[in-house]
Amino acid sequence: MKRWILIVVVGAALAAGGGWAWWHAKSAKPTEYRFARIERGDLVQTVRATGTVQPIKLVQVGTQVNGPITKLYVDYNDEVKAGALVAQIDPIVYEAHLAQDTANLAQSEASVEETRAKLSQAEKDLARSQELVRRDMLSQADLDAAVATRDSLAAQLKVVLAAVEQAKASLRLSKANLSYTTISSPVDGVVVARNVNEGQTVVASMSAQVLFTIATDLRQVQVEASIPEADIGKVRPGQPVTCAVDAYDEPFHGKVSQVRLAAATVQNVVTYPVVISTENPDKKLFPGMTANITCEVDRRTGALKVPNAALRFKPESGGTKAADEPPKGPRPGKVARKVVWIQKAPDAPPTEVPVVLGISDGAFTELKDAGSLQEGGTVIVGLADTTGKASKTETVNPFAPPMPPGTRRR
Repeated sequence: MKRWILIVVVGAALAAGGGWAWWHAKSAKPTEYRFARIERGDLVQTVRATGTVQPIKLVQVGTQVNGPITKLYVDYNDEVKAGALVAQIDPIVYEAHLAQDTANLAQSEASVEETRAKLSQAEKDLARSQELVRRDMLSQADLDAAVATRDSLAAQLKVVLAAVEQAKASLRLSKANLSYTTISSPVDGVVVARNVNEGQTVVASMSAQVLFTIATDLRQVQVEASIPEADIGKVRPGQPVTCAVDAYDEPFHGKVSQVRLAAATVQNVVTYPVVISTENPDKKLFPGMTANITCEVDRRTGALKVPNAALRFKPESGGTKAADEPPKGPRPGKVARKVVWIQKAPDAPPTEVPVVLGISDGAFTELKDAGSLQEGGTVIVGLADTTGKASKTETVNPFAPPMPPGTRRR
Protein backbone atom coordinates (compact mmCIF):
# COMPACT_ATOMS: atom_id res chain seq x y z
CA MET A 1 0.00 0.00 0.00
CA LYS A 2 2.79 2.39 0.92
CA ARG A 3 4.55 1.52 -2.33
CA TRP A 4 1.54 2.60 -4.40
CA ILE A 5 1.24 5.84 -2.46
CA LEU A 6 4.94 6.61 -3.19
CA ILE A 7 4.45 5.94 -6.92
CA VAL A 8 1.44 8.25 -7.07
CA VAL A 9 3.31 11.07 -5.26
CA VAL A 10 6.34 10.84 -7.56
CA GLY A 11 4.16 10.78 -10.66
CA ALA A 12 2.25 13.83 -9.50
CA ALA A 13 5.54 15.68 -8.84
CA LEU A 14 6.87 14.84 -12.30
CA ALA A 15 3.62 15.93 -13.92
CA ALA A 16 3.69 19.22 -12.01
CA GLY A 17 7.35 19.87 -12.96
CA GLY A 18 6.69 19.14 -16.62
CA GLY A 19 3.68 21.41 -16.61
CA TRP A 20 5.65 24.24 -15.03
CA ALA A 21 8.47 23.84 -17.54
CA TRP A 22 5.99 23.88 -20.43
CA TRP A 23 4.27 27.00 -19.10
CA HIS A 24 7.60 28.78 -18.50
CA ALA A 25 8.88 27.97 -21.98
CA LYS A 26 5.63 29.18 -23.52
CA SER A 27 5.60 32.39 -21.48
CA ALA A 28 9.38 33.19 -22.02
CA LYS A 29 9.89 36.19 -24.29
CA PRO A 30 12.06 35.79 -27.41
CA THR A 31 15.35 37.71 -27.59
CA GLU A 32 14.87 41.28 -28.74
CA TYR A 33 17.43 43.15 -30.83
CA ARG A 34 18.32 46.68 -31.81
CA PHE A 35 18.43 47.45 -35.53
CA ALA A 36 20.00 50.02 -37.83
CA ARG A 37 19.24 50.82 -41.44
CA ILE A 38 21.52 50.22 -44.38
CA GLU A 39 21.82 53.55 -46.15
CA ARG A 40 23.72 55.38 -48.82
CA GLY A 41 25.92 58.35 -48.15
CA ASP A 42 29.38 59.82 -48.33
CA LEU A 43 32.27 58.20 -46.48
CA VAL A 44 35.59 59.86 -45.71
CA GLN A 45 38.43 57.71 -44.38
CA THR A 46 40.92 59.73 -42.35
CA VAL A 47 44.17 59.35 -40.47
CA ARG A 48 44.51 61.38 -37.30
CA ALA A 49 47.74 62.52 -35.66
CA THR A 50 49.28 65.31 -33.63
CA GLY A 51 51.98 67.62 -34.92
CA THR A 52 53.77 70.90 -34.29
CA VAL A 53 53.45 74.10 -36.29
CA GLN A 54 56.80 75.15 -37.77
CA PRO A 55 57.92 77.86 -40.21
CA ILE A 56 58.88 76.73 -43.68
CA LYS A 57 62.45 77.78 -42.87
CA LEU A 58 63.96 78.65 -39.49
CA VAL A 59 67.33 80.45 -39.71
CA GLN A 60 69.72 80.88 -36.80
CA VAL A 61 71.73 84.09 -37.12
CA GLY A 62 75.05 83.79 -35.30
CA THR A 63 78.53 85.26 -35.11
CA GLN A 64 81.96 83.73 -35.53
CA VAL A 65 83.86 86.68 -34.02
CA ASN A 66 84.21 87.73 -30.40
CA GLY A 67 83.41 91.01 -28.73
CA PRO A 68 80.78 93.03 -26.88
CA ILE A 69 77.43 93.82 -28.51
CA THR A 70 77.33 97.58 -28.98
CA LYS A 71 73.91 97.82 -30.64
CA LEU A 72 70.83 95.67 -31.31
CA TYR A 73 68.62 96.89 -34.13
CA VAL A 74 65.76 94.35 -33.87
CA ASP A 75 63.75 92.68 -31.14
CA TYR A 76 61.17 89.90 -30.78
CA ASN A 77 58.48 89.77 -33.50
CA ASP A 78 60.21 92.42 -35.63
CA GLU A 79 59.97 91.87 -39.37
CA VAL A 80 63.30 92.06 -41.18
CA LYS A 81 64.45 92.08 -44.78
CA ALA A 82 67.38 90.16 -46.21
CA GLY A 83 70.57 92.21 -45.70
CA ALA A 84 69.06 94.40 -42.98
CA LEU A 85 71.35 95.25 -40.04
CA VAL A 86 70.28 93.40 -36.88
CA ALA A 87 73.28 93.78 -34.50
CA GLN A 88 76.70 95.39 -34.20
CA ILE A 89 79.75 93.93 -32.42
CA ASP A 90 82.46 96.35 -31.25
CA PRO A 91 84.86 96.50 -34.25
CA ILE A 92 87.84 98.23 -32.62
CA VAL A 93 90.00 95.10 -32.29
CA TYR A 94 89.30 93.99 -35.85
CA GLU A 95 89.96 97.48 -37.22
CA ALA A 96 93.37 97.36 -35.55
CA HIS A 97 94.09 93.96 -37.11
CA LEU A 98 93.06 95.35 -40.48
CA ALA A 99 95.43 98.31 -40.13
CA GLN A 100 98.28 96.03 -39.08
CA ASP A 101 97.75 93.66 -42.01
CA THR A 102 97.53 96.60 -44.40
CA ALA A 103 100.93 97.83 -43.18
CA ASN A 104 102.41 94.33 -43.47
CA LEU A 105 101.26 94.15 -47.08
CA ALA A 106 102.86 97.50 -47.87
CA GLN A 107 106.12 96.37 -46.25
CA SER A 108 106.12 93.13 -48.24
CA GLU A 109 105.51 94.98 -51.49
CA ALA A 110 108.41 97.34 -50.67
CA SER A 111 110.65 94.32 -50.05
CA VAL A 112 109.74 93.05 -53.50
CA GLU A 113 110.78 96.34 -55.09
CA GLU A 114 114.06 96.33 -53.15
CA THR A 115 114.88 92.76 -54.11
CA ARG A 116 114.06 93.39 -57.75
CA ALA A 117 116.43 96.37 -57.78
CA LYS A 118 119.24 94.31 -56.23
CA LEU A 119 118.57 91.47 -58.68
CA SER A 120 118.79 93.89 -61.61
CA GLN A 121 122.13 95.19 -60.33
CA ALA A 122 123.42 91.66 -59.81
CA GLU A 123 122.53 90.72 -63.39
CA LYS A 124 124.45 93.75 -64.69
CA ASP A 125 127.46 92.86 -62.51
CA LEU A 126 127.32 89.31 -63.83
CA ALA A 127 127.31 90.55 -67.43
CA ARG A 128 130.42 92.71 -66.80
CA SER A 129 132.16 89.84 -65.03
CA GLN A 130 131.52 87.56 -67.98
CA GLU A 131 133.01 90.15 -70.37
CA LEU A 132 136.10 90.55 -68.19
CA VAL A 133 136.58 86.81 -68.01
CA ARG A 134 136.34 86.62 -71.79
CA ARG A 135 139.23 89.16 -71.94
CA ASP A 136 141.16 87.23 -69.26
CA MET A 137 140.90 90.24 -66.99
CA LEU A 138 138.90 88.46 -64.21
CA SER A 139 139.36 85.16 -62.51
CA GLN A 140 136.84 82.32 -62.71
CA ALA A 141 136.27 82.52 -58.95
CA ASP A 142 135.05 86.10 -59.22
CA LEU A 143 132.70 85.06 -62.01
CA ASP A 144 131.28 82.24 -59.89
CA ALA A 145 130.70 84.69 -57.04
CA ALA A 146 128.75 86.98 -59.35
CA VAL A 147 126.61 84.07 -60.56
CA ALA A 148 125.88 83.03 -56.95
CA THR A 149 124.89 86.56 -56.03
CA ARG A 150 122.49 86.77 -58.99
CA ASP A 151 120.89 83.37 -58.16
CA SER A 152 120.56 84.25 -54.49
CA LEU A 153 118.71 87.45 -55.27
CA ALA A 154 116.45 85.62 -57.70
CA ALA A 155 115.48 83.17 -54.94
CA GLN A 156 115.04 86.07 -52.51
CA LEU A 157 112.60 87.65 -54.96
CA LYS A 158 110.42 84.52 -54.84
CA VAL A 159 110.46 84.67 -51.03
CA VAL A 160 109.31 88.27 -50.87
CA LEU A 161 106.67 87.65 -53.55
CA ALA A 162 105.30 84.78 -51.40
CA ALA A 163 105.32 87.13 -48.42
CA VAL A 164 103.20 89.56 -50.42
CA GLU A 165 100.62 86.83 -51.12
CA GLN A 166 100.62 85.87 -47.46
CA ALA A 167 100.09 89.49 -46.45
CA LYS A 168 97.23 89.79 -48.93
CA ALA A 169 95.56 86.66 -47.45
CA SER A 170 95.91 88.06 -43.93
CA LEU A 171 94.44 91.32 -45.12
CA ARG A 172 91.44 89.53 -46.64
CA LEU A 173 90.92 87.65 -43.37
CA SER A 174 91.06 90.90 -41.39
CA LYS A 175 88.51 92.50 -43.72
CA ALA A 176 86.23 89.47 -43.38
CA ASN A 177 86.46 89.46 -39.58
CA LEU A 178 85.73 93.18 -39.54
CA SER A 179 82.66 92.62 -41.75
CA TYR A 180 81.47 89.88 -39.40
CA THR A 181 81.14 92.44 -36.62
CA THR A 182 78.16 93.81 -38.56
CA ILE A 183 75.38 91.19 -38.30
CA SER A 184 72.79 91.20 -41.08
CA SER A 185 69.67 89.11 -41.68
CA PRO A 186 70.20 86.46 -44.38
CA VAL A 187 66.47 86.13 -45.17
CA ASP A 188 63.18 87.99 -45.11
CA GLY A 189 61.28 86.96 -42.00
CA VAL A 190 60.25 87.54 -38.41
CA VAL A 191 62.48 87.48 -35.34
CA VAL A 192 61.16 84.68 -33.11
CA ALA A 193 64.07 84.54 -30.63
CA ARG A 194 66.74 86.94 -29.35
CA ASN A 195 69.54 85.40 -27.29
CA VAL A 196 71.73 88.44 -26.47
CA ASN A 197 71.44 91.92 -24.98
CA GLU A 198 73.33 95.13 -25.65
CA GLY A 199 76.63 95.18 -23.76
CA GLN A 200 76.86 91.40 -23.60
CA THR A 201 80.14 89.91 -24.80
CA VAL A 202 79.77 87.07 -27.25
CA VAL A 203 82.46 84.40 -27.59
CA ALA A 204 82.54 82.11 -30.61
CA SER A 205 84.83 79.20 -29.87
CA MET A 206 84.18 75.88 -31.65
CA SER A 207 80.90 77.02 -33.22
CA ALA A 208 79.09 80.24 -33.98
CA GLN A 209 77.07 81.68 -31.13
CA VAL A 210 73.40 82.15 -32.05
CA LEU A 211 72.20 85.74 -31.63
CA PHE A 212 68.76 85.58 -33.29
CA THR A 213 66.37 83.00 -34.69
CA ILE A 214 64.47 84.25 -37.72
CA ALA A 215 61.47 82.50 -39.24
CA THR A 216 60.63 83.01 -42.87
CA ASP A 217 57.26 84.47 -43.89
CA LEU A 218 54.65 83.04 -41.49
CA ARG A 219 51.85 83.38 -44.03
CA GLN A 220 52.92 79.93 -45.16
CA VAL A 221 53.74 77.40 -42.40
CA GLN A 222 54.06 73.66 -42.10
CA VAL A 223 52.98 71.07 -39.54
CA GLU A 224 55.37 68.24 -38.74
CA ALA A 225 53.38 65.22 -37.56
CA SER A 226 54.34 61.65 -36.66
CA ILE A 227 52.22 58.93 -38.31
CA PRO A 228 52.32 55.32 -36.97
CA GLU A 229 53.54 52.64 -39.34
CA ALA A 230 50.04 51.06 -39.40
CA ASP A 231 48.66 54.18 -41.13
CA ILE A 232 51.65 55.53 -43.07
CA GLY A 233 50.83 53.37 -46.10
CA LYS A 234 47.60 55.32 -46.60
CA VAL A 235 49.25 58.75 -46.58
CA ARG A 236 50.38 60.24 -49.90
CA PRO A 237 51.68 63.69 -50.93
CA GLY A 238 48.89 65.96 -52.11
CA GLN A 239 46.17 64.57 -49.83
CA PRO A 240 43.99 67.26 -48.17
CA VAL A 241 44.51 67.83 -44.46
CA THR A 242 42.49 69.72 -41.85
CA CYS A 243 44.39 71.15 -38.88
CA ALA A 244 42.92 72.27 -35.56
CA VAL A 245 44.68 74.10 -32.73
CA ASP A 246 43.42 74.79 -29.24
CA ALA A 247 43.81 78.56 -29.68
CA TYR A 248 41.05 78.83 -32.32
CA ASP A 249 37.73 77.17 -33.07
CA GLU A 250 38.18 77.47 -36.82
CA PRO A 251 39.94 74.79 -38.92
CA PHE A 252 43.02 75.38 -41.05
CA HIS A 253 43.40 73.59 -44.34
CA GLY A 254 46.50 72.28 -46.07
CA LYS A 255 47.90 69.29 -47.88
CA VAL A 256 50.57 66.65 -47.40
CA SER A 257 53.78 67.94 -48.95
CA GLN A 258 56.27 65.26 -47.88
CA VAL A 259 56.35 61.80 -46.33
CA ARG A 260 59.82 61.33 -44.88
CA LEU A 261 61.57 57.99 -44.51
CA ALA A 262 63.35 58.90 -41.27
CA ALA A 263 61.61 56.39 -38.98
CA ALA A 264 61.59 56.87 -35.21
CA THR A 265 60.64 54.39 -32.49
CA VAL A 266 58.78 55.77 -29.48
CA GLN A 267 57.59 53.29 -26.83
CA ASN A 268 57.96 50.41 -29.30
CA VAL A 269 55.82 52.22 -31.90
CA VAL A 270 57.46 53.02 -35.23
CA THR A 271 56.41 56.40 -36.62
CA TYR A 272 57.30 58.39 -39.73
CA PRO A 273 57.41 62.19 -40.02
CA VAL A 274 54.89 63.74 -42.38
CA VAL A 275 55.07 67.41 -43.40
CA ILE A 276 51.82 69.28 -44.07
CA SER A 277 51.91 72.66 -45.83
CA THR A 278 49.26 75.03 -44.46
CA GLU A 279 48.17 78.49 -45.51
CA ASN A 280 48.34 81.05 -42.70
CA PRO A 281 47.27 84.35 -44.31
CA ASP A 282 46.29 86.03 -41.04
CA LYS A 283 49.38 84.70 -39.23
CA LYS A 284 47.19 83.12 -36.56
CA LEU A 285 49.29 79.96 -36.37
CA PHE A 286 52.39 80.54 -34.26
CA PRO A 287 55.54 78.40 -34.38
CA GLY A 288 55.42 75.67 -31.74
CA MET A 289 51.62 75.34 -31.56
CA THR A 290 50.25 71.81 -31.20
CA ALA A 291 48.04 70.90 -34.14
CA ASN A 292 45.59 68.01 -34.38
CA ILE A 293 45.60 66.95 -38.00
CA THR A 294 43.02 64.95 -39.92
CA CYS A 295 44.35 63.64 -43.21
CA GLU A 296 41.76 62.57 -45.79
CA VAL A 297 43.17 59.38 -47.30
CA ASP A 298 40.10 58.13 -49.18
CA ARG A 299 36.55 59.18 -50.02
CA ARG A 300 33.40 57.49 -51.34
CA THR A 301 30.37 59.34 -52.65
CA GLY A 302 26.96 57.65 -52.43
CA ALA A 303 28.40 54.48 -50.94
CA LEU A 304 26.23 51.75 -49.42
CA LYS A 305 27.24 51.78 -45.78
CA VAL A 306 26.48 49.96 -42.55
CA PRO A 307 27.13 51.01 -38.93
CA ASN A 308 30.26 49.51 -37.45
CA ALA A 309 28.21 48.22 -34.52
CA ALA A 310 26.63 45.72 -36.93
CA LEU A 311 30.07 44.31 -37.74
CA ARG A 312 30.87 43.84 -34.05
CA PHE A 313 27.60 42.07 -33.18
CA LYS A 314 27.57 38.30 -32.75
CA PRO A 315 24.56 36.38 -31.36
CA GLU A 316 25.16 34.28 -28.30
CA SER A 317 23.29 31.31 -29.80
CA GLY A 318 20.55 30.46 -32.24
CA GLY A 319 22.08 32.14 -35.26
CA THR A 320 21.41 30.76 -38.72
CA LYS A 321 24.10 30.39 -41.37
CA ALA A 322 23.46 32.14 -44.67
CA ALA A 323 21.90 29.98 -47.34
CA ASP A 324 23.11 32.07 -50.27
CA GLU A 325 26.58 32.08 -51.78
CA PRO A 326 29.35 34.14 -50.20
CA PRO A 327 29.98 37.54 -51.81
CA LYS A 328 32.10 37.53 -54.92
CA GLY A 329 33.59 40.97 -54.56
CA PRO A 330 37.09 41.83 -55.82
CA ARG A 331 39.99 40.61 -53.77
CA PRO A 332 42.83 43.10 -54.32
CA GLY A 333 45.29 41.77 -51.78
CA LYS A 334 43.92 41.93 -48.27
CA VAL A 335 40.10 42.11 -48.44
CA ALA A 336 38.04 42.69 -45.32
CA ARG A 337 35.42 39.91 -45.38
CA LYS A 338 32.89 39.91 -42.55
CA VAL A 339 29.35 38.92 -41.73
CA VAL A 340 26.41 40.97 -40.52
CA TRP A 341 23.26 39.59 -38.93
CA ILE A 342 19.66 40.22 -39.91
CA GLN A 343 16.30 39.03 -38.63
CA LYS A 344 14.07 37.90 -41.48
CA ALA A 345 10.90 37.83 -39.40
CA PRO A 346 9.80 38.79 -35.89
CA ASP A 347 10.84 36.19 -33.30
CA ALA A 348 13.01 34.48 -35.96
CA PRO A 349 16.61 33.65 -35.09
CA PRO A 350 19.34 35.93 -36.52
CA THR A 351 20.68 35.04 -39.96
CA GLU A 352 24.22 35.89 -41.04
CA VAL A 353 24.95 37.61 -44.35
CA PRO A 354 28.55 37.57 -45.65
CA VAL A 355 29.75 40.93 -47.00
CA VAL A 356 32.91 42.50 -48.42
CA LEU A 357 33.93 45.73 -46.71
CA GLY A 358 35.52 48.87 -48.10
CA ILE A 359 36.71 51.99 -46.34
CA SER A 360 35.52 53.10 -42.90
CA ASP A 361 35.24 56.48 -41.20
CA GLY A 362 35.19 54.90 -37.75
CA ALA A 363 31.38 55.01 -37.45
CA PHE A 364 30.24 53.52 -40.75
CA THR A 365 31.85 51.08 -43.18
CA GLU A 366 31.38 50.79 -46.92
CA LEU A 367 29.81 47.61 -48.27
CA LYS A 368 31.72 46.86 -51.47
CA ASP A 369 29.69 43.68 -51.87
CA ALA A 370 26.52 43.65 -49.76
CA GLY A 371 25.45 40.11 -50.63
CA SER A 372 21.67 39.90 -50.22
CA LEU A 373 21.47 43.20 -48.34
CA GLN A 374 19.84 46.22 -49.93
CA GLU A 375 19.52 49.90 -49.21
CA GLY A 376 16.81 50.55 -46.65
CA GLY A 377 17.14 47.13 -45.06
CA THR A 378 17.98 46.63 -41.42
CA VAL A 379 20.82 44.86 -39.66
CA ILE A 380 21.20 43.87 -36.04
CA VAL A 381 23.52 46.16 -34.05
CA GLY A 382 22.93 44.80 -30.53
CA LEU A 383 20.52 43.49 -27.96
CA ALA A 384 17.50 45.60 -27.06
CA ASP A 385 17.33 47.15 -23.60
CA THR A 386 14.63 45.20 -21.72
CA THR A 387 15.18 46.98 -18.39
CA GLY A 388 12.77 49.77 -19.23
CA LYS A 389 15.51 52.39 -19.70
CA ALA A 390 15.91 54.28 -22.93
CA SER A 391 18.24 52.53 -25.34
CA LYS A 392 21.11 54.57 -26.66
CA THR A 393 21.22 54.12 -30.42
CA GLU A 394 23.60 56.92 -31.35
CA THR A 395 26.43 55.78 -33.62
CA VAL A 396 29.72 57.03 -32.22
CA ASN A 397 33.17 57.08 -33.83
CA PRO A 398 35.41 55.17 -31.38
CA PHE A 399 38.51 56.95 -32.75
CA ALA A 400 37.18 60.47 -32.17
CA PRO A 401 38.37 62.28 -29.02
CA PRO A 402 35.89 62.37 -26.11
CA MET A 403 33.55 65.35 -25.91
CA PRO A 404 33.48 67.55 -22.77
CA PRO A 405 30.66 66.85 -20.31
CA GLY A 406 27.38 68.55 -21.12
CA THR A 407 28.00 68.81 -24.86
CA ARG A 408 26.50 66.86 -27.75
CA ARG A 409 28.09 65.74 -30.98
CA ARG A 410 26.90 67.54 -34.07
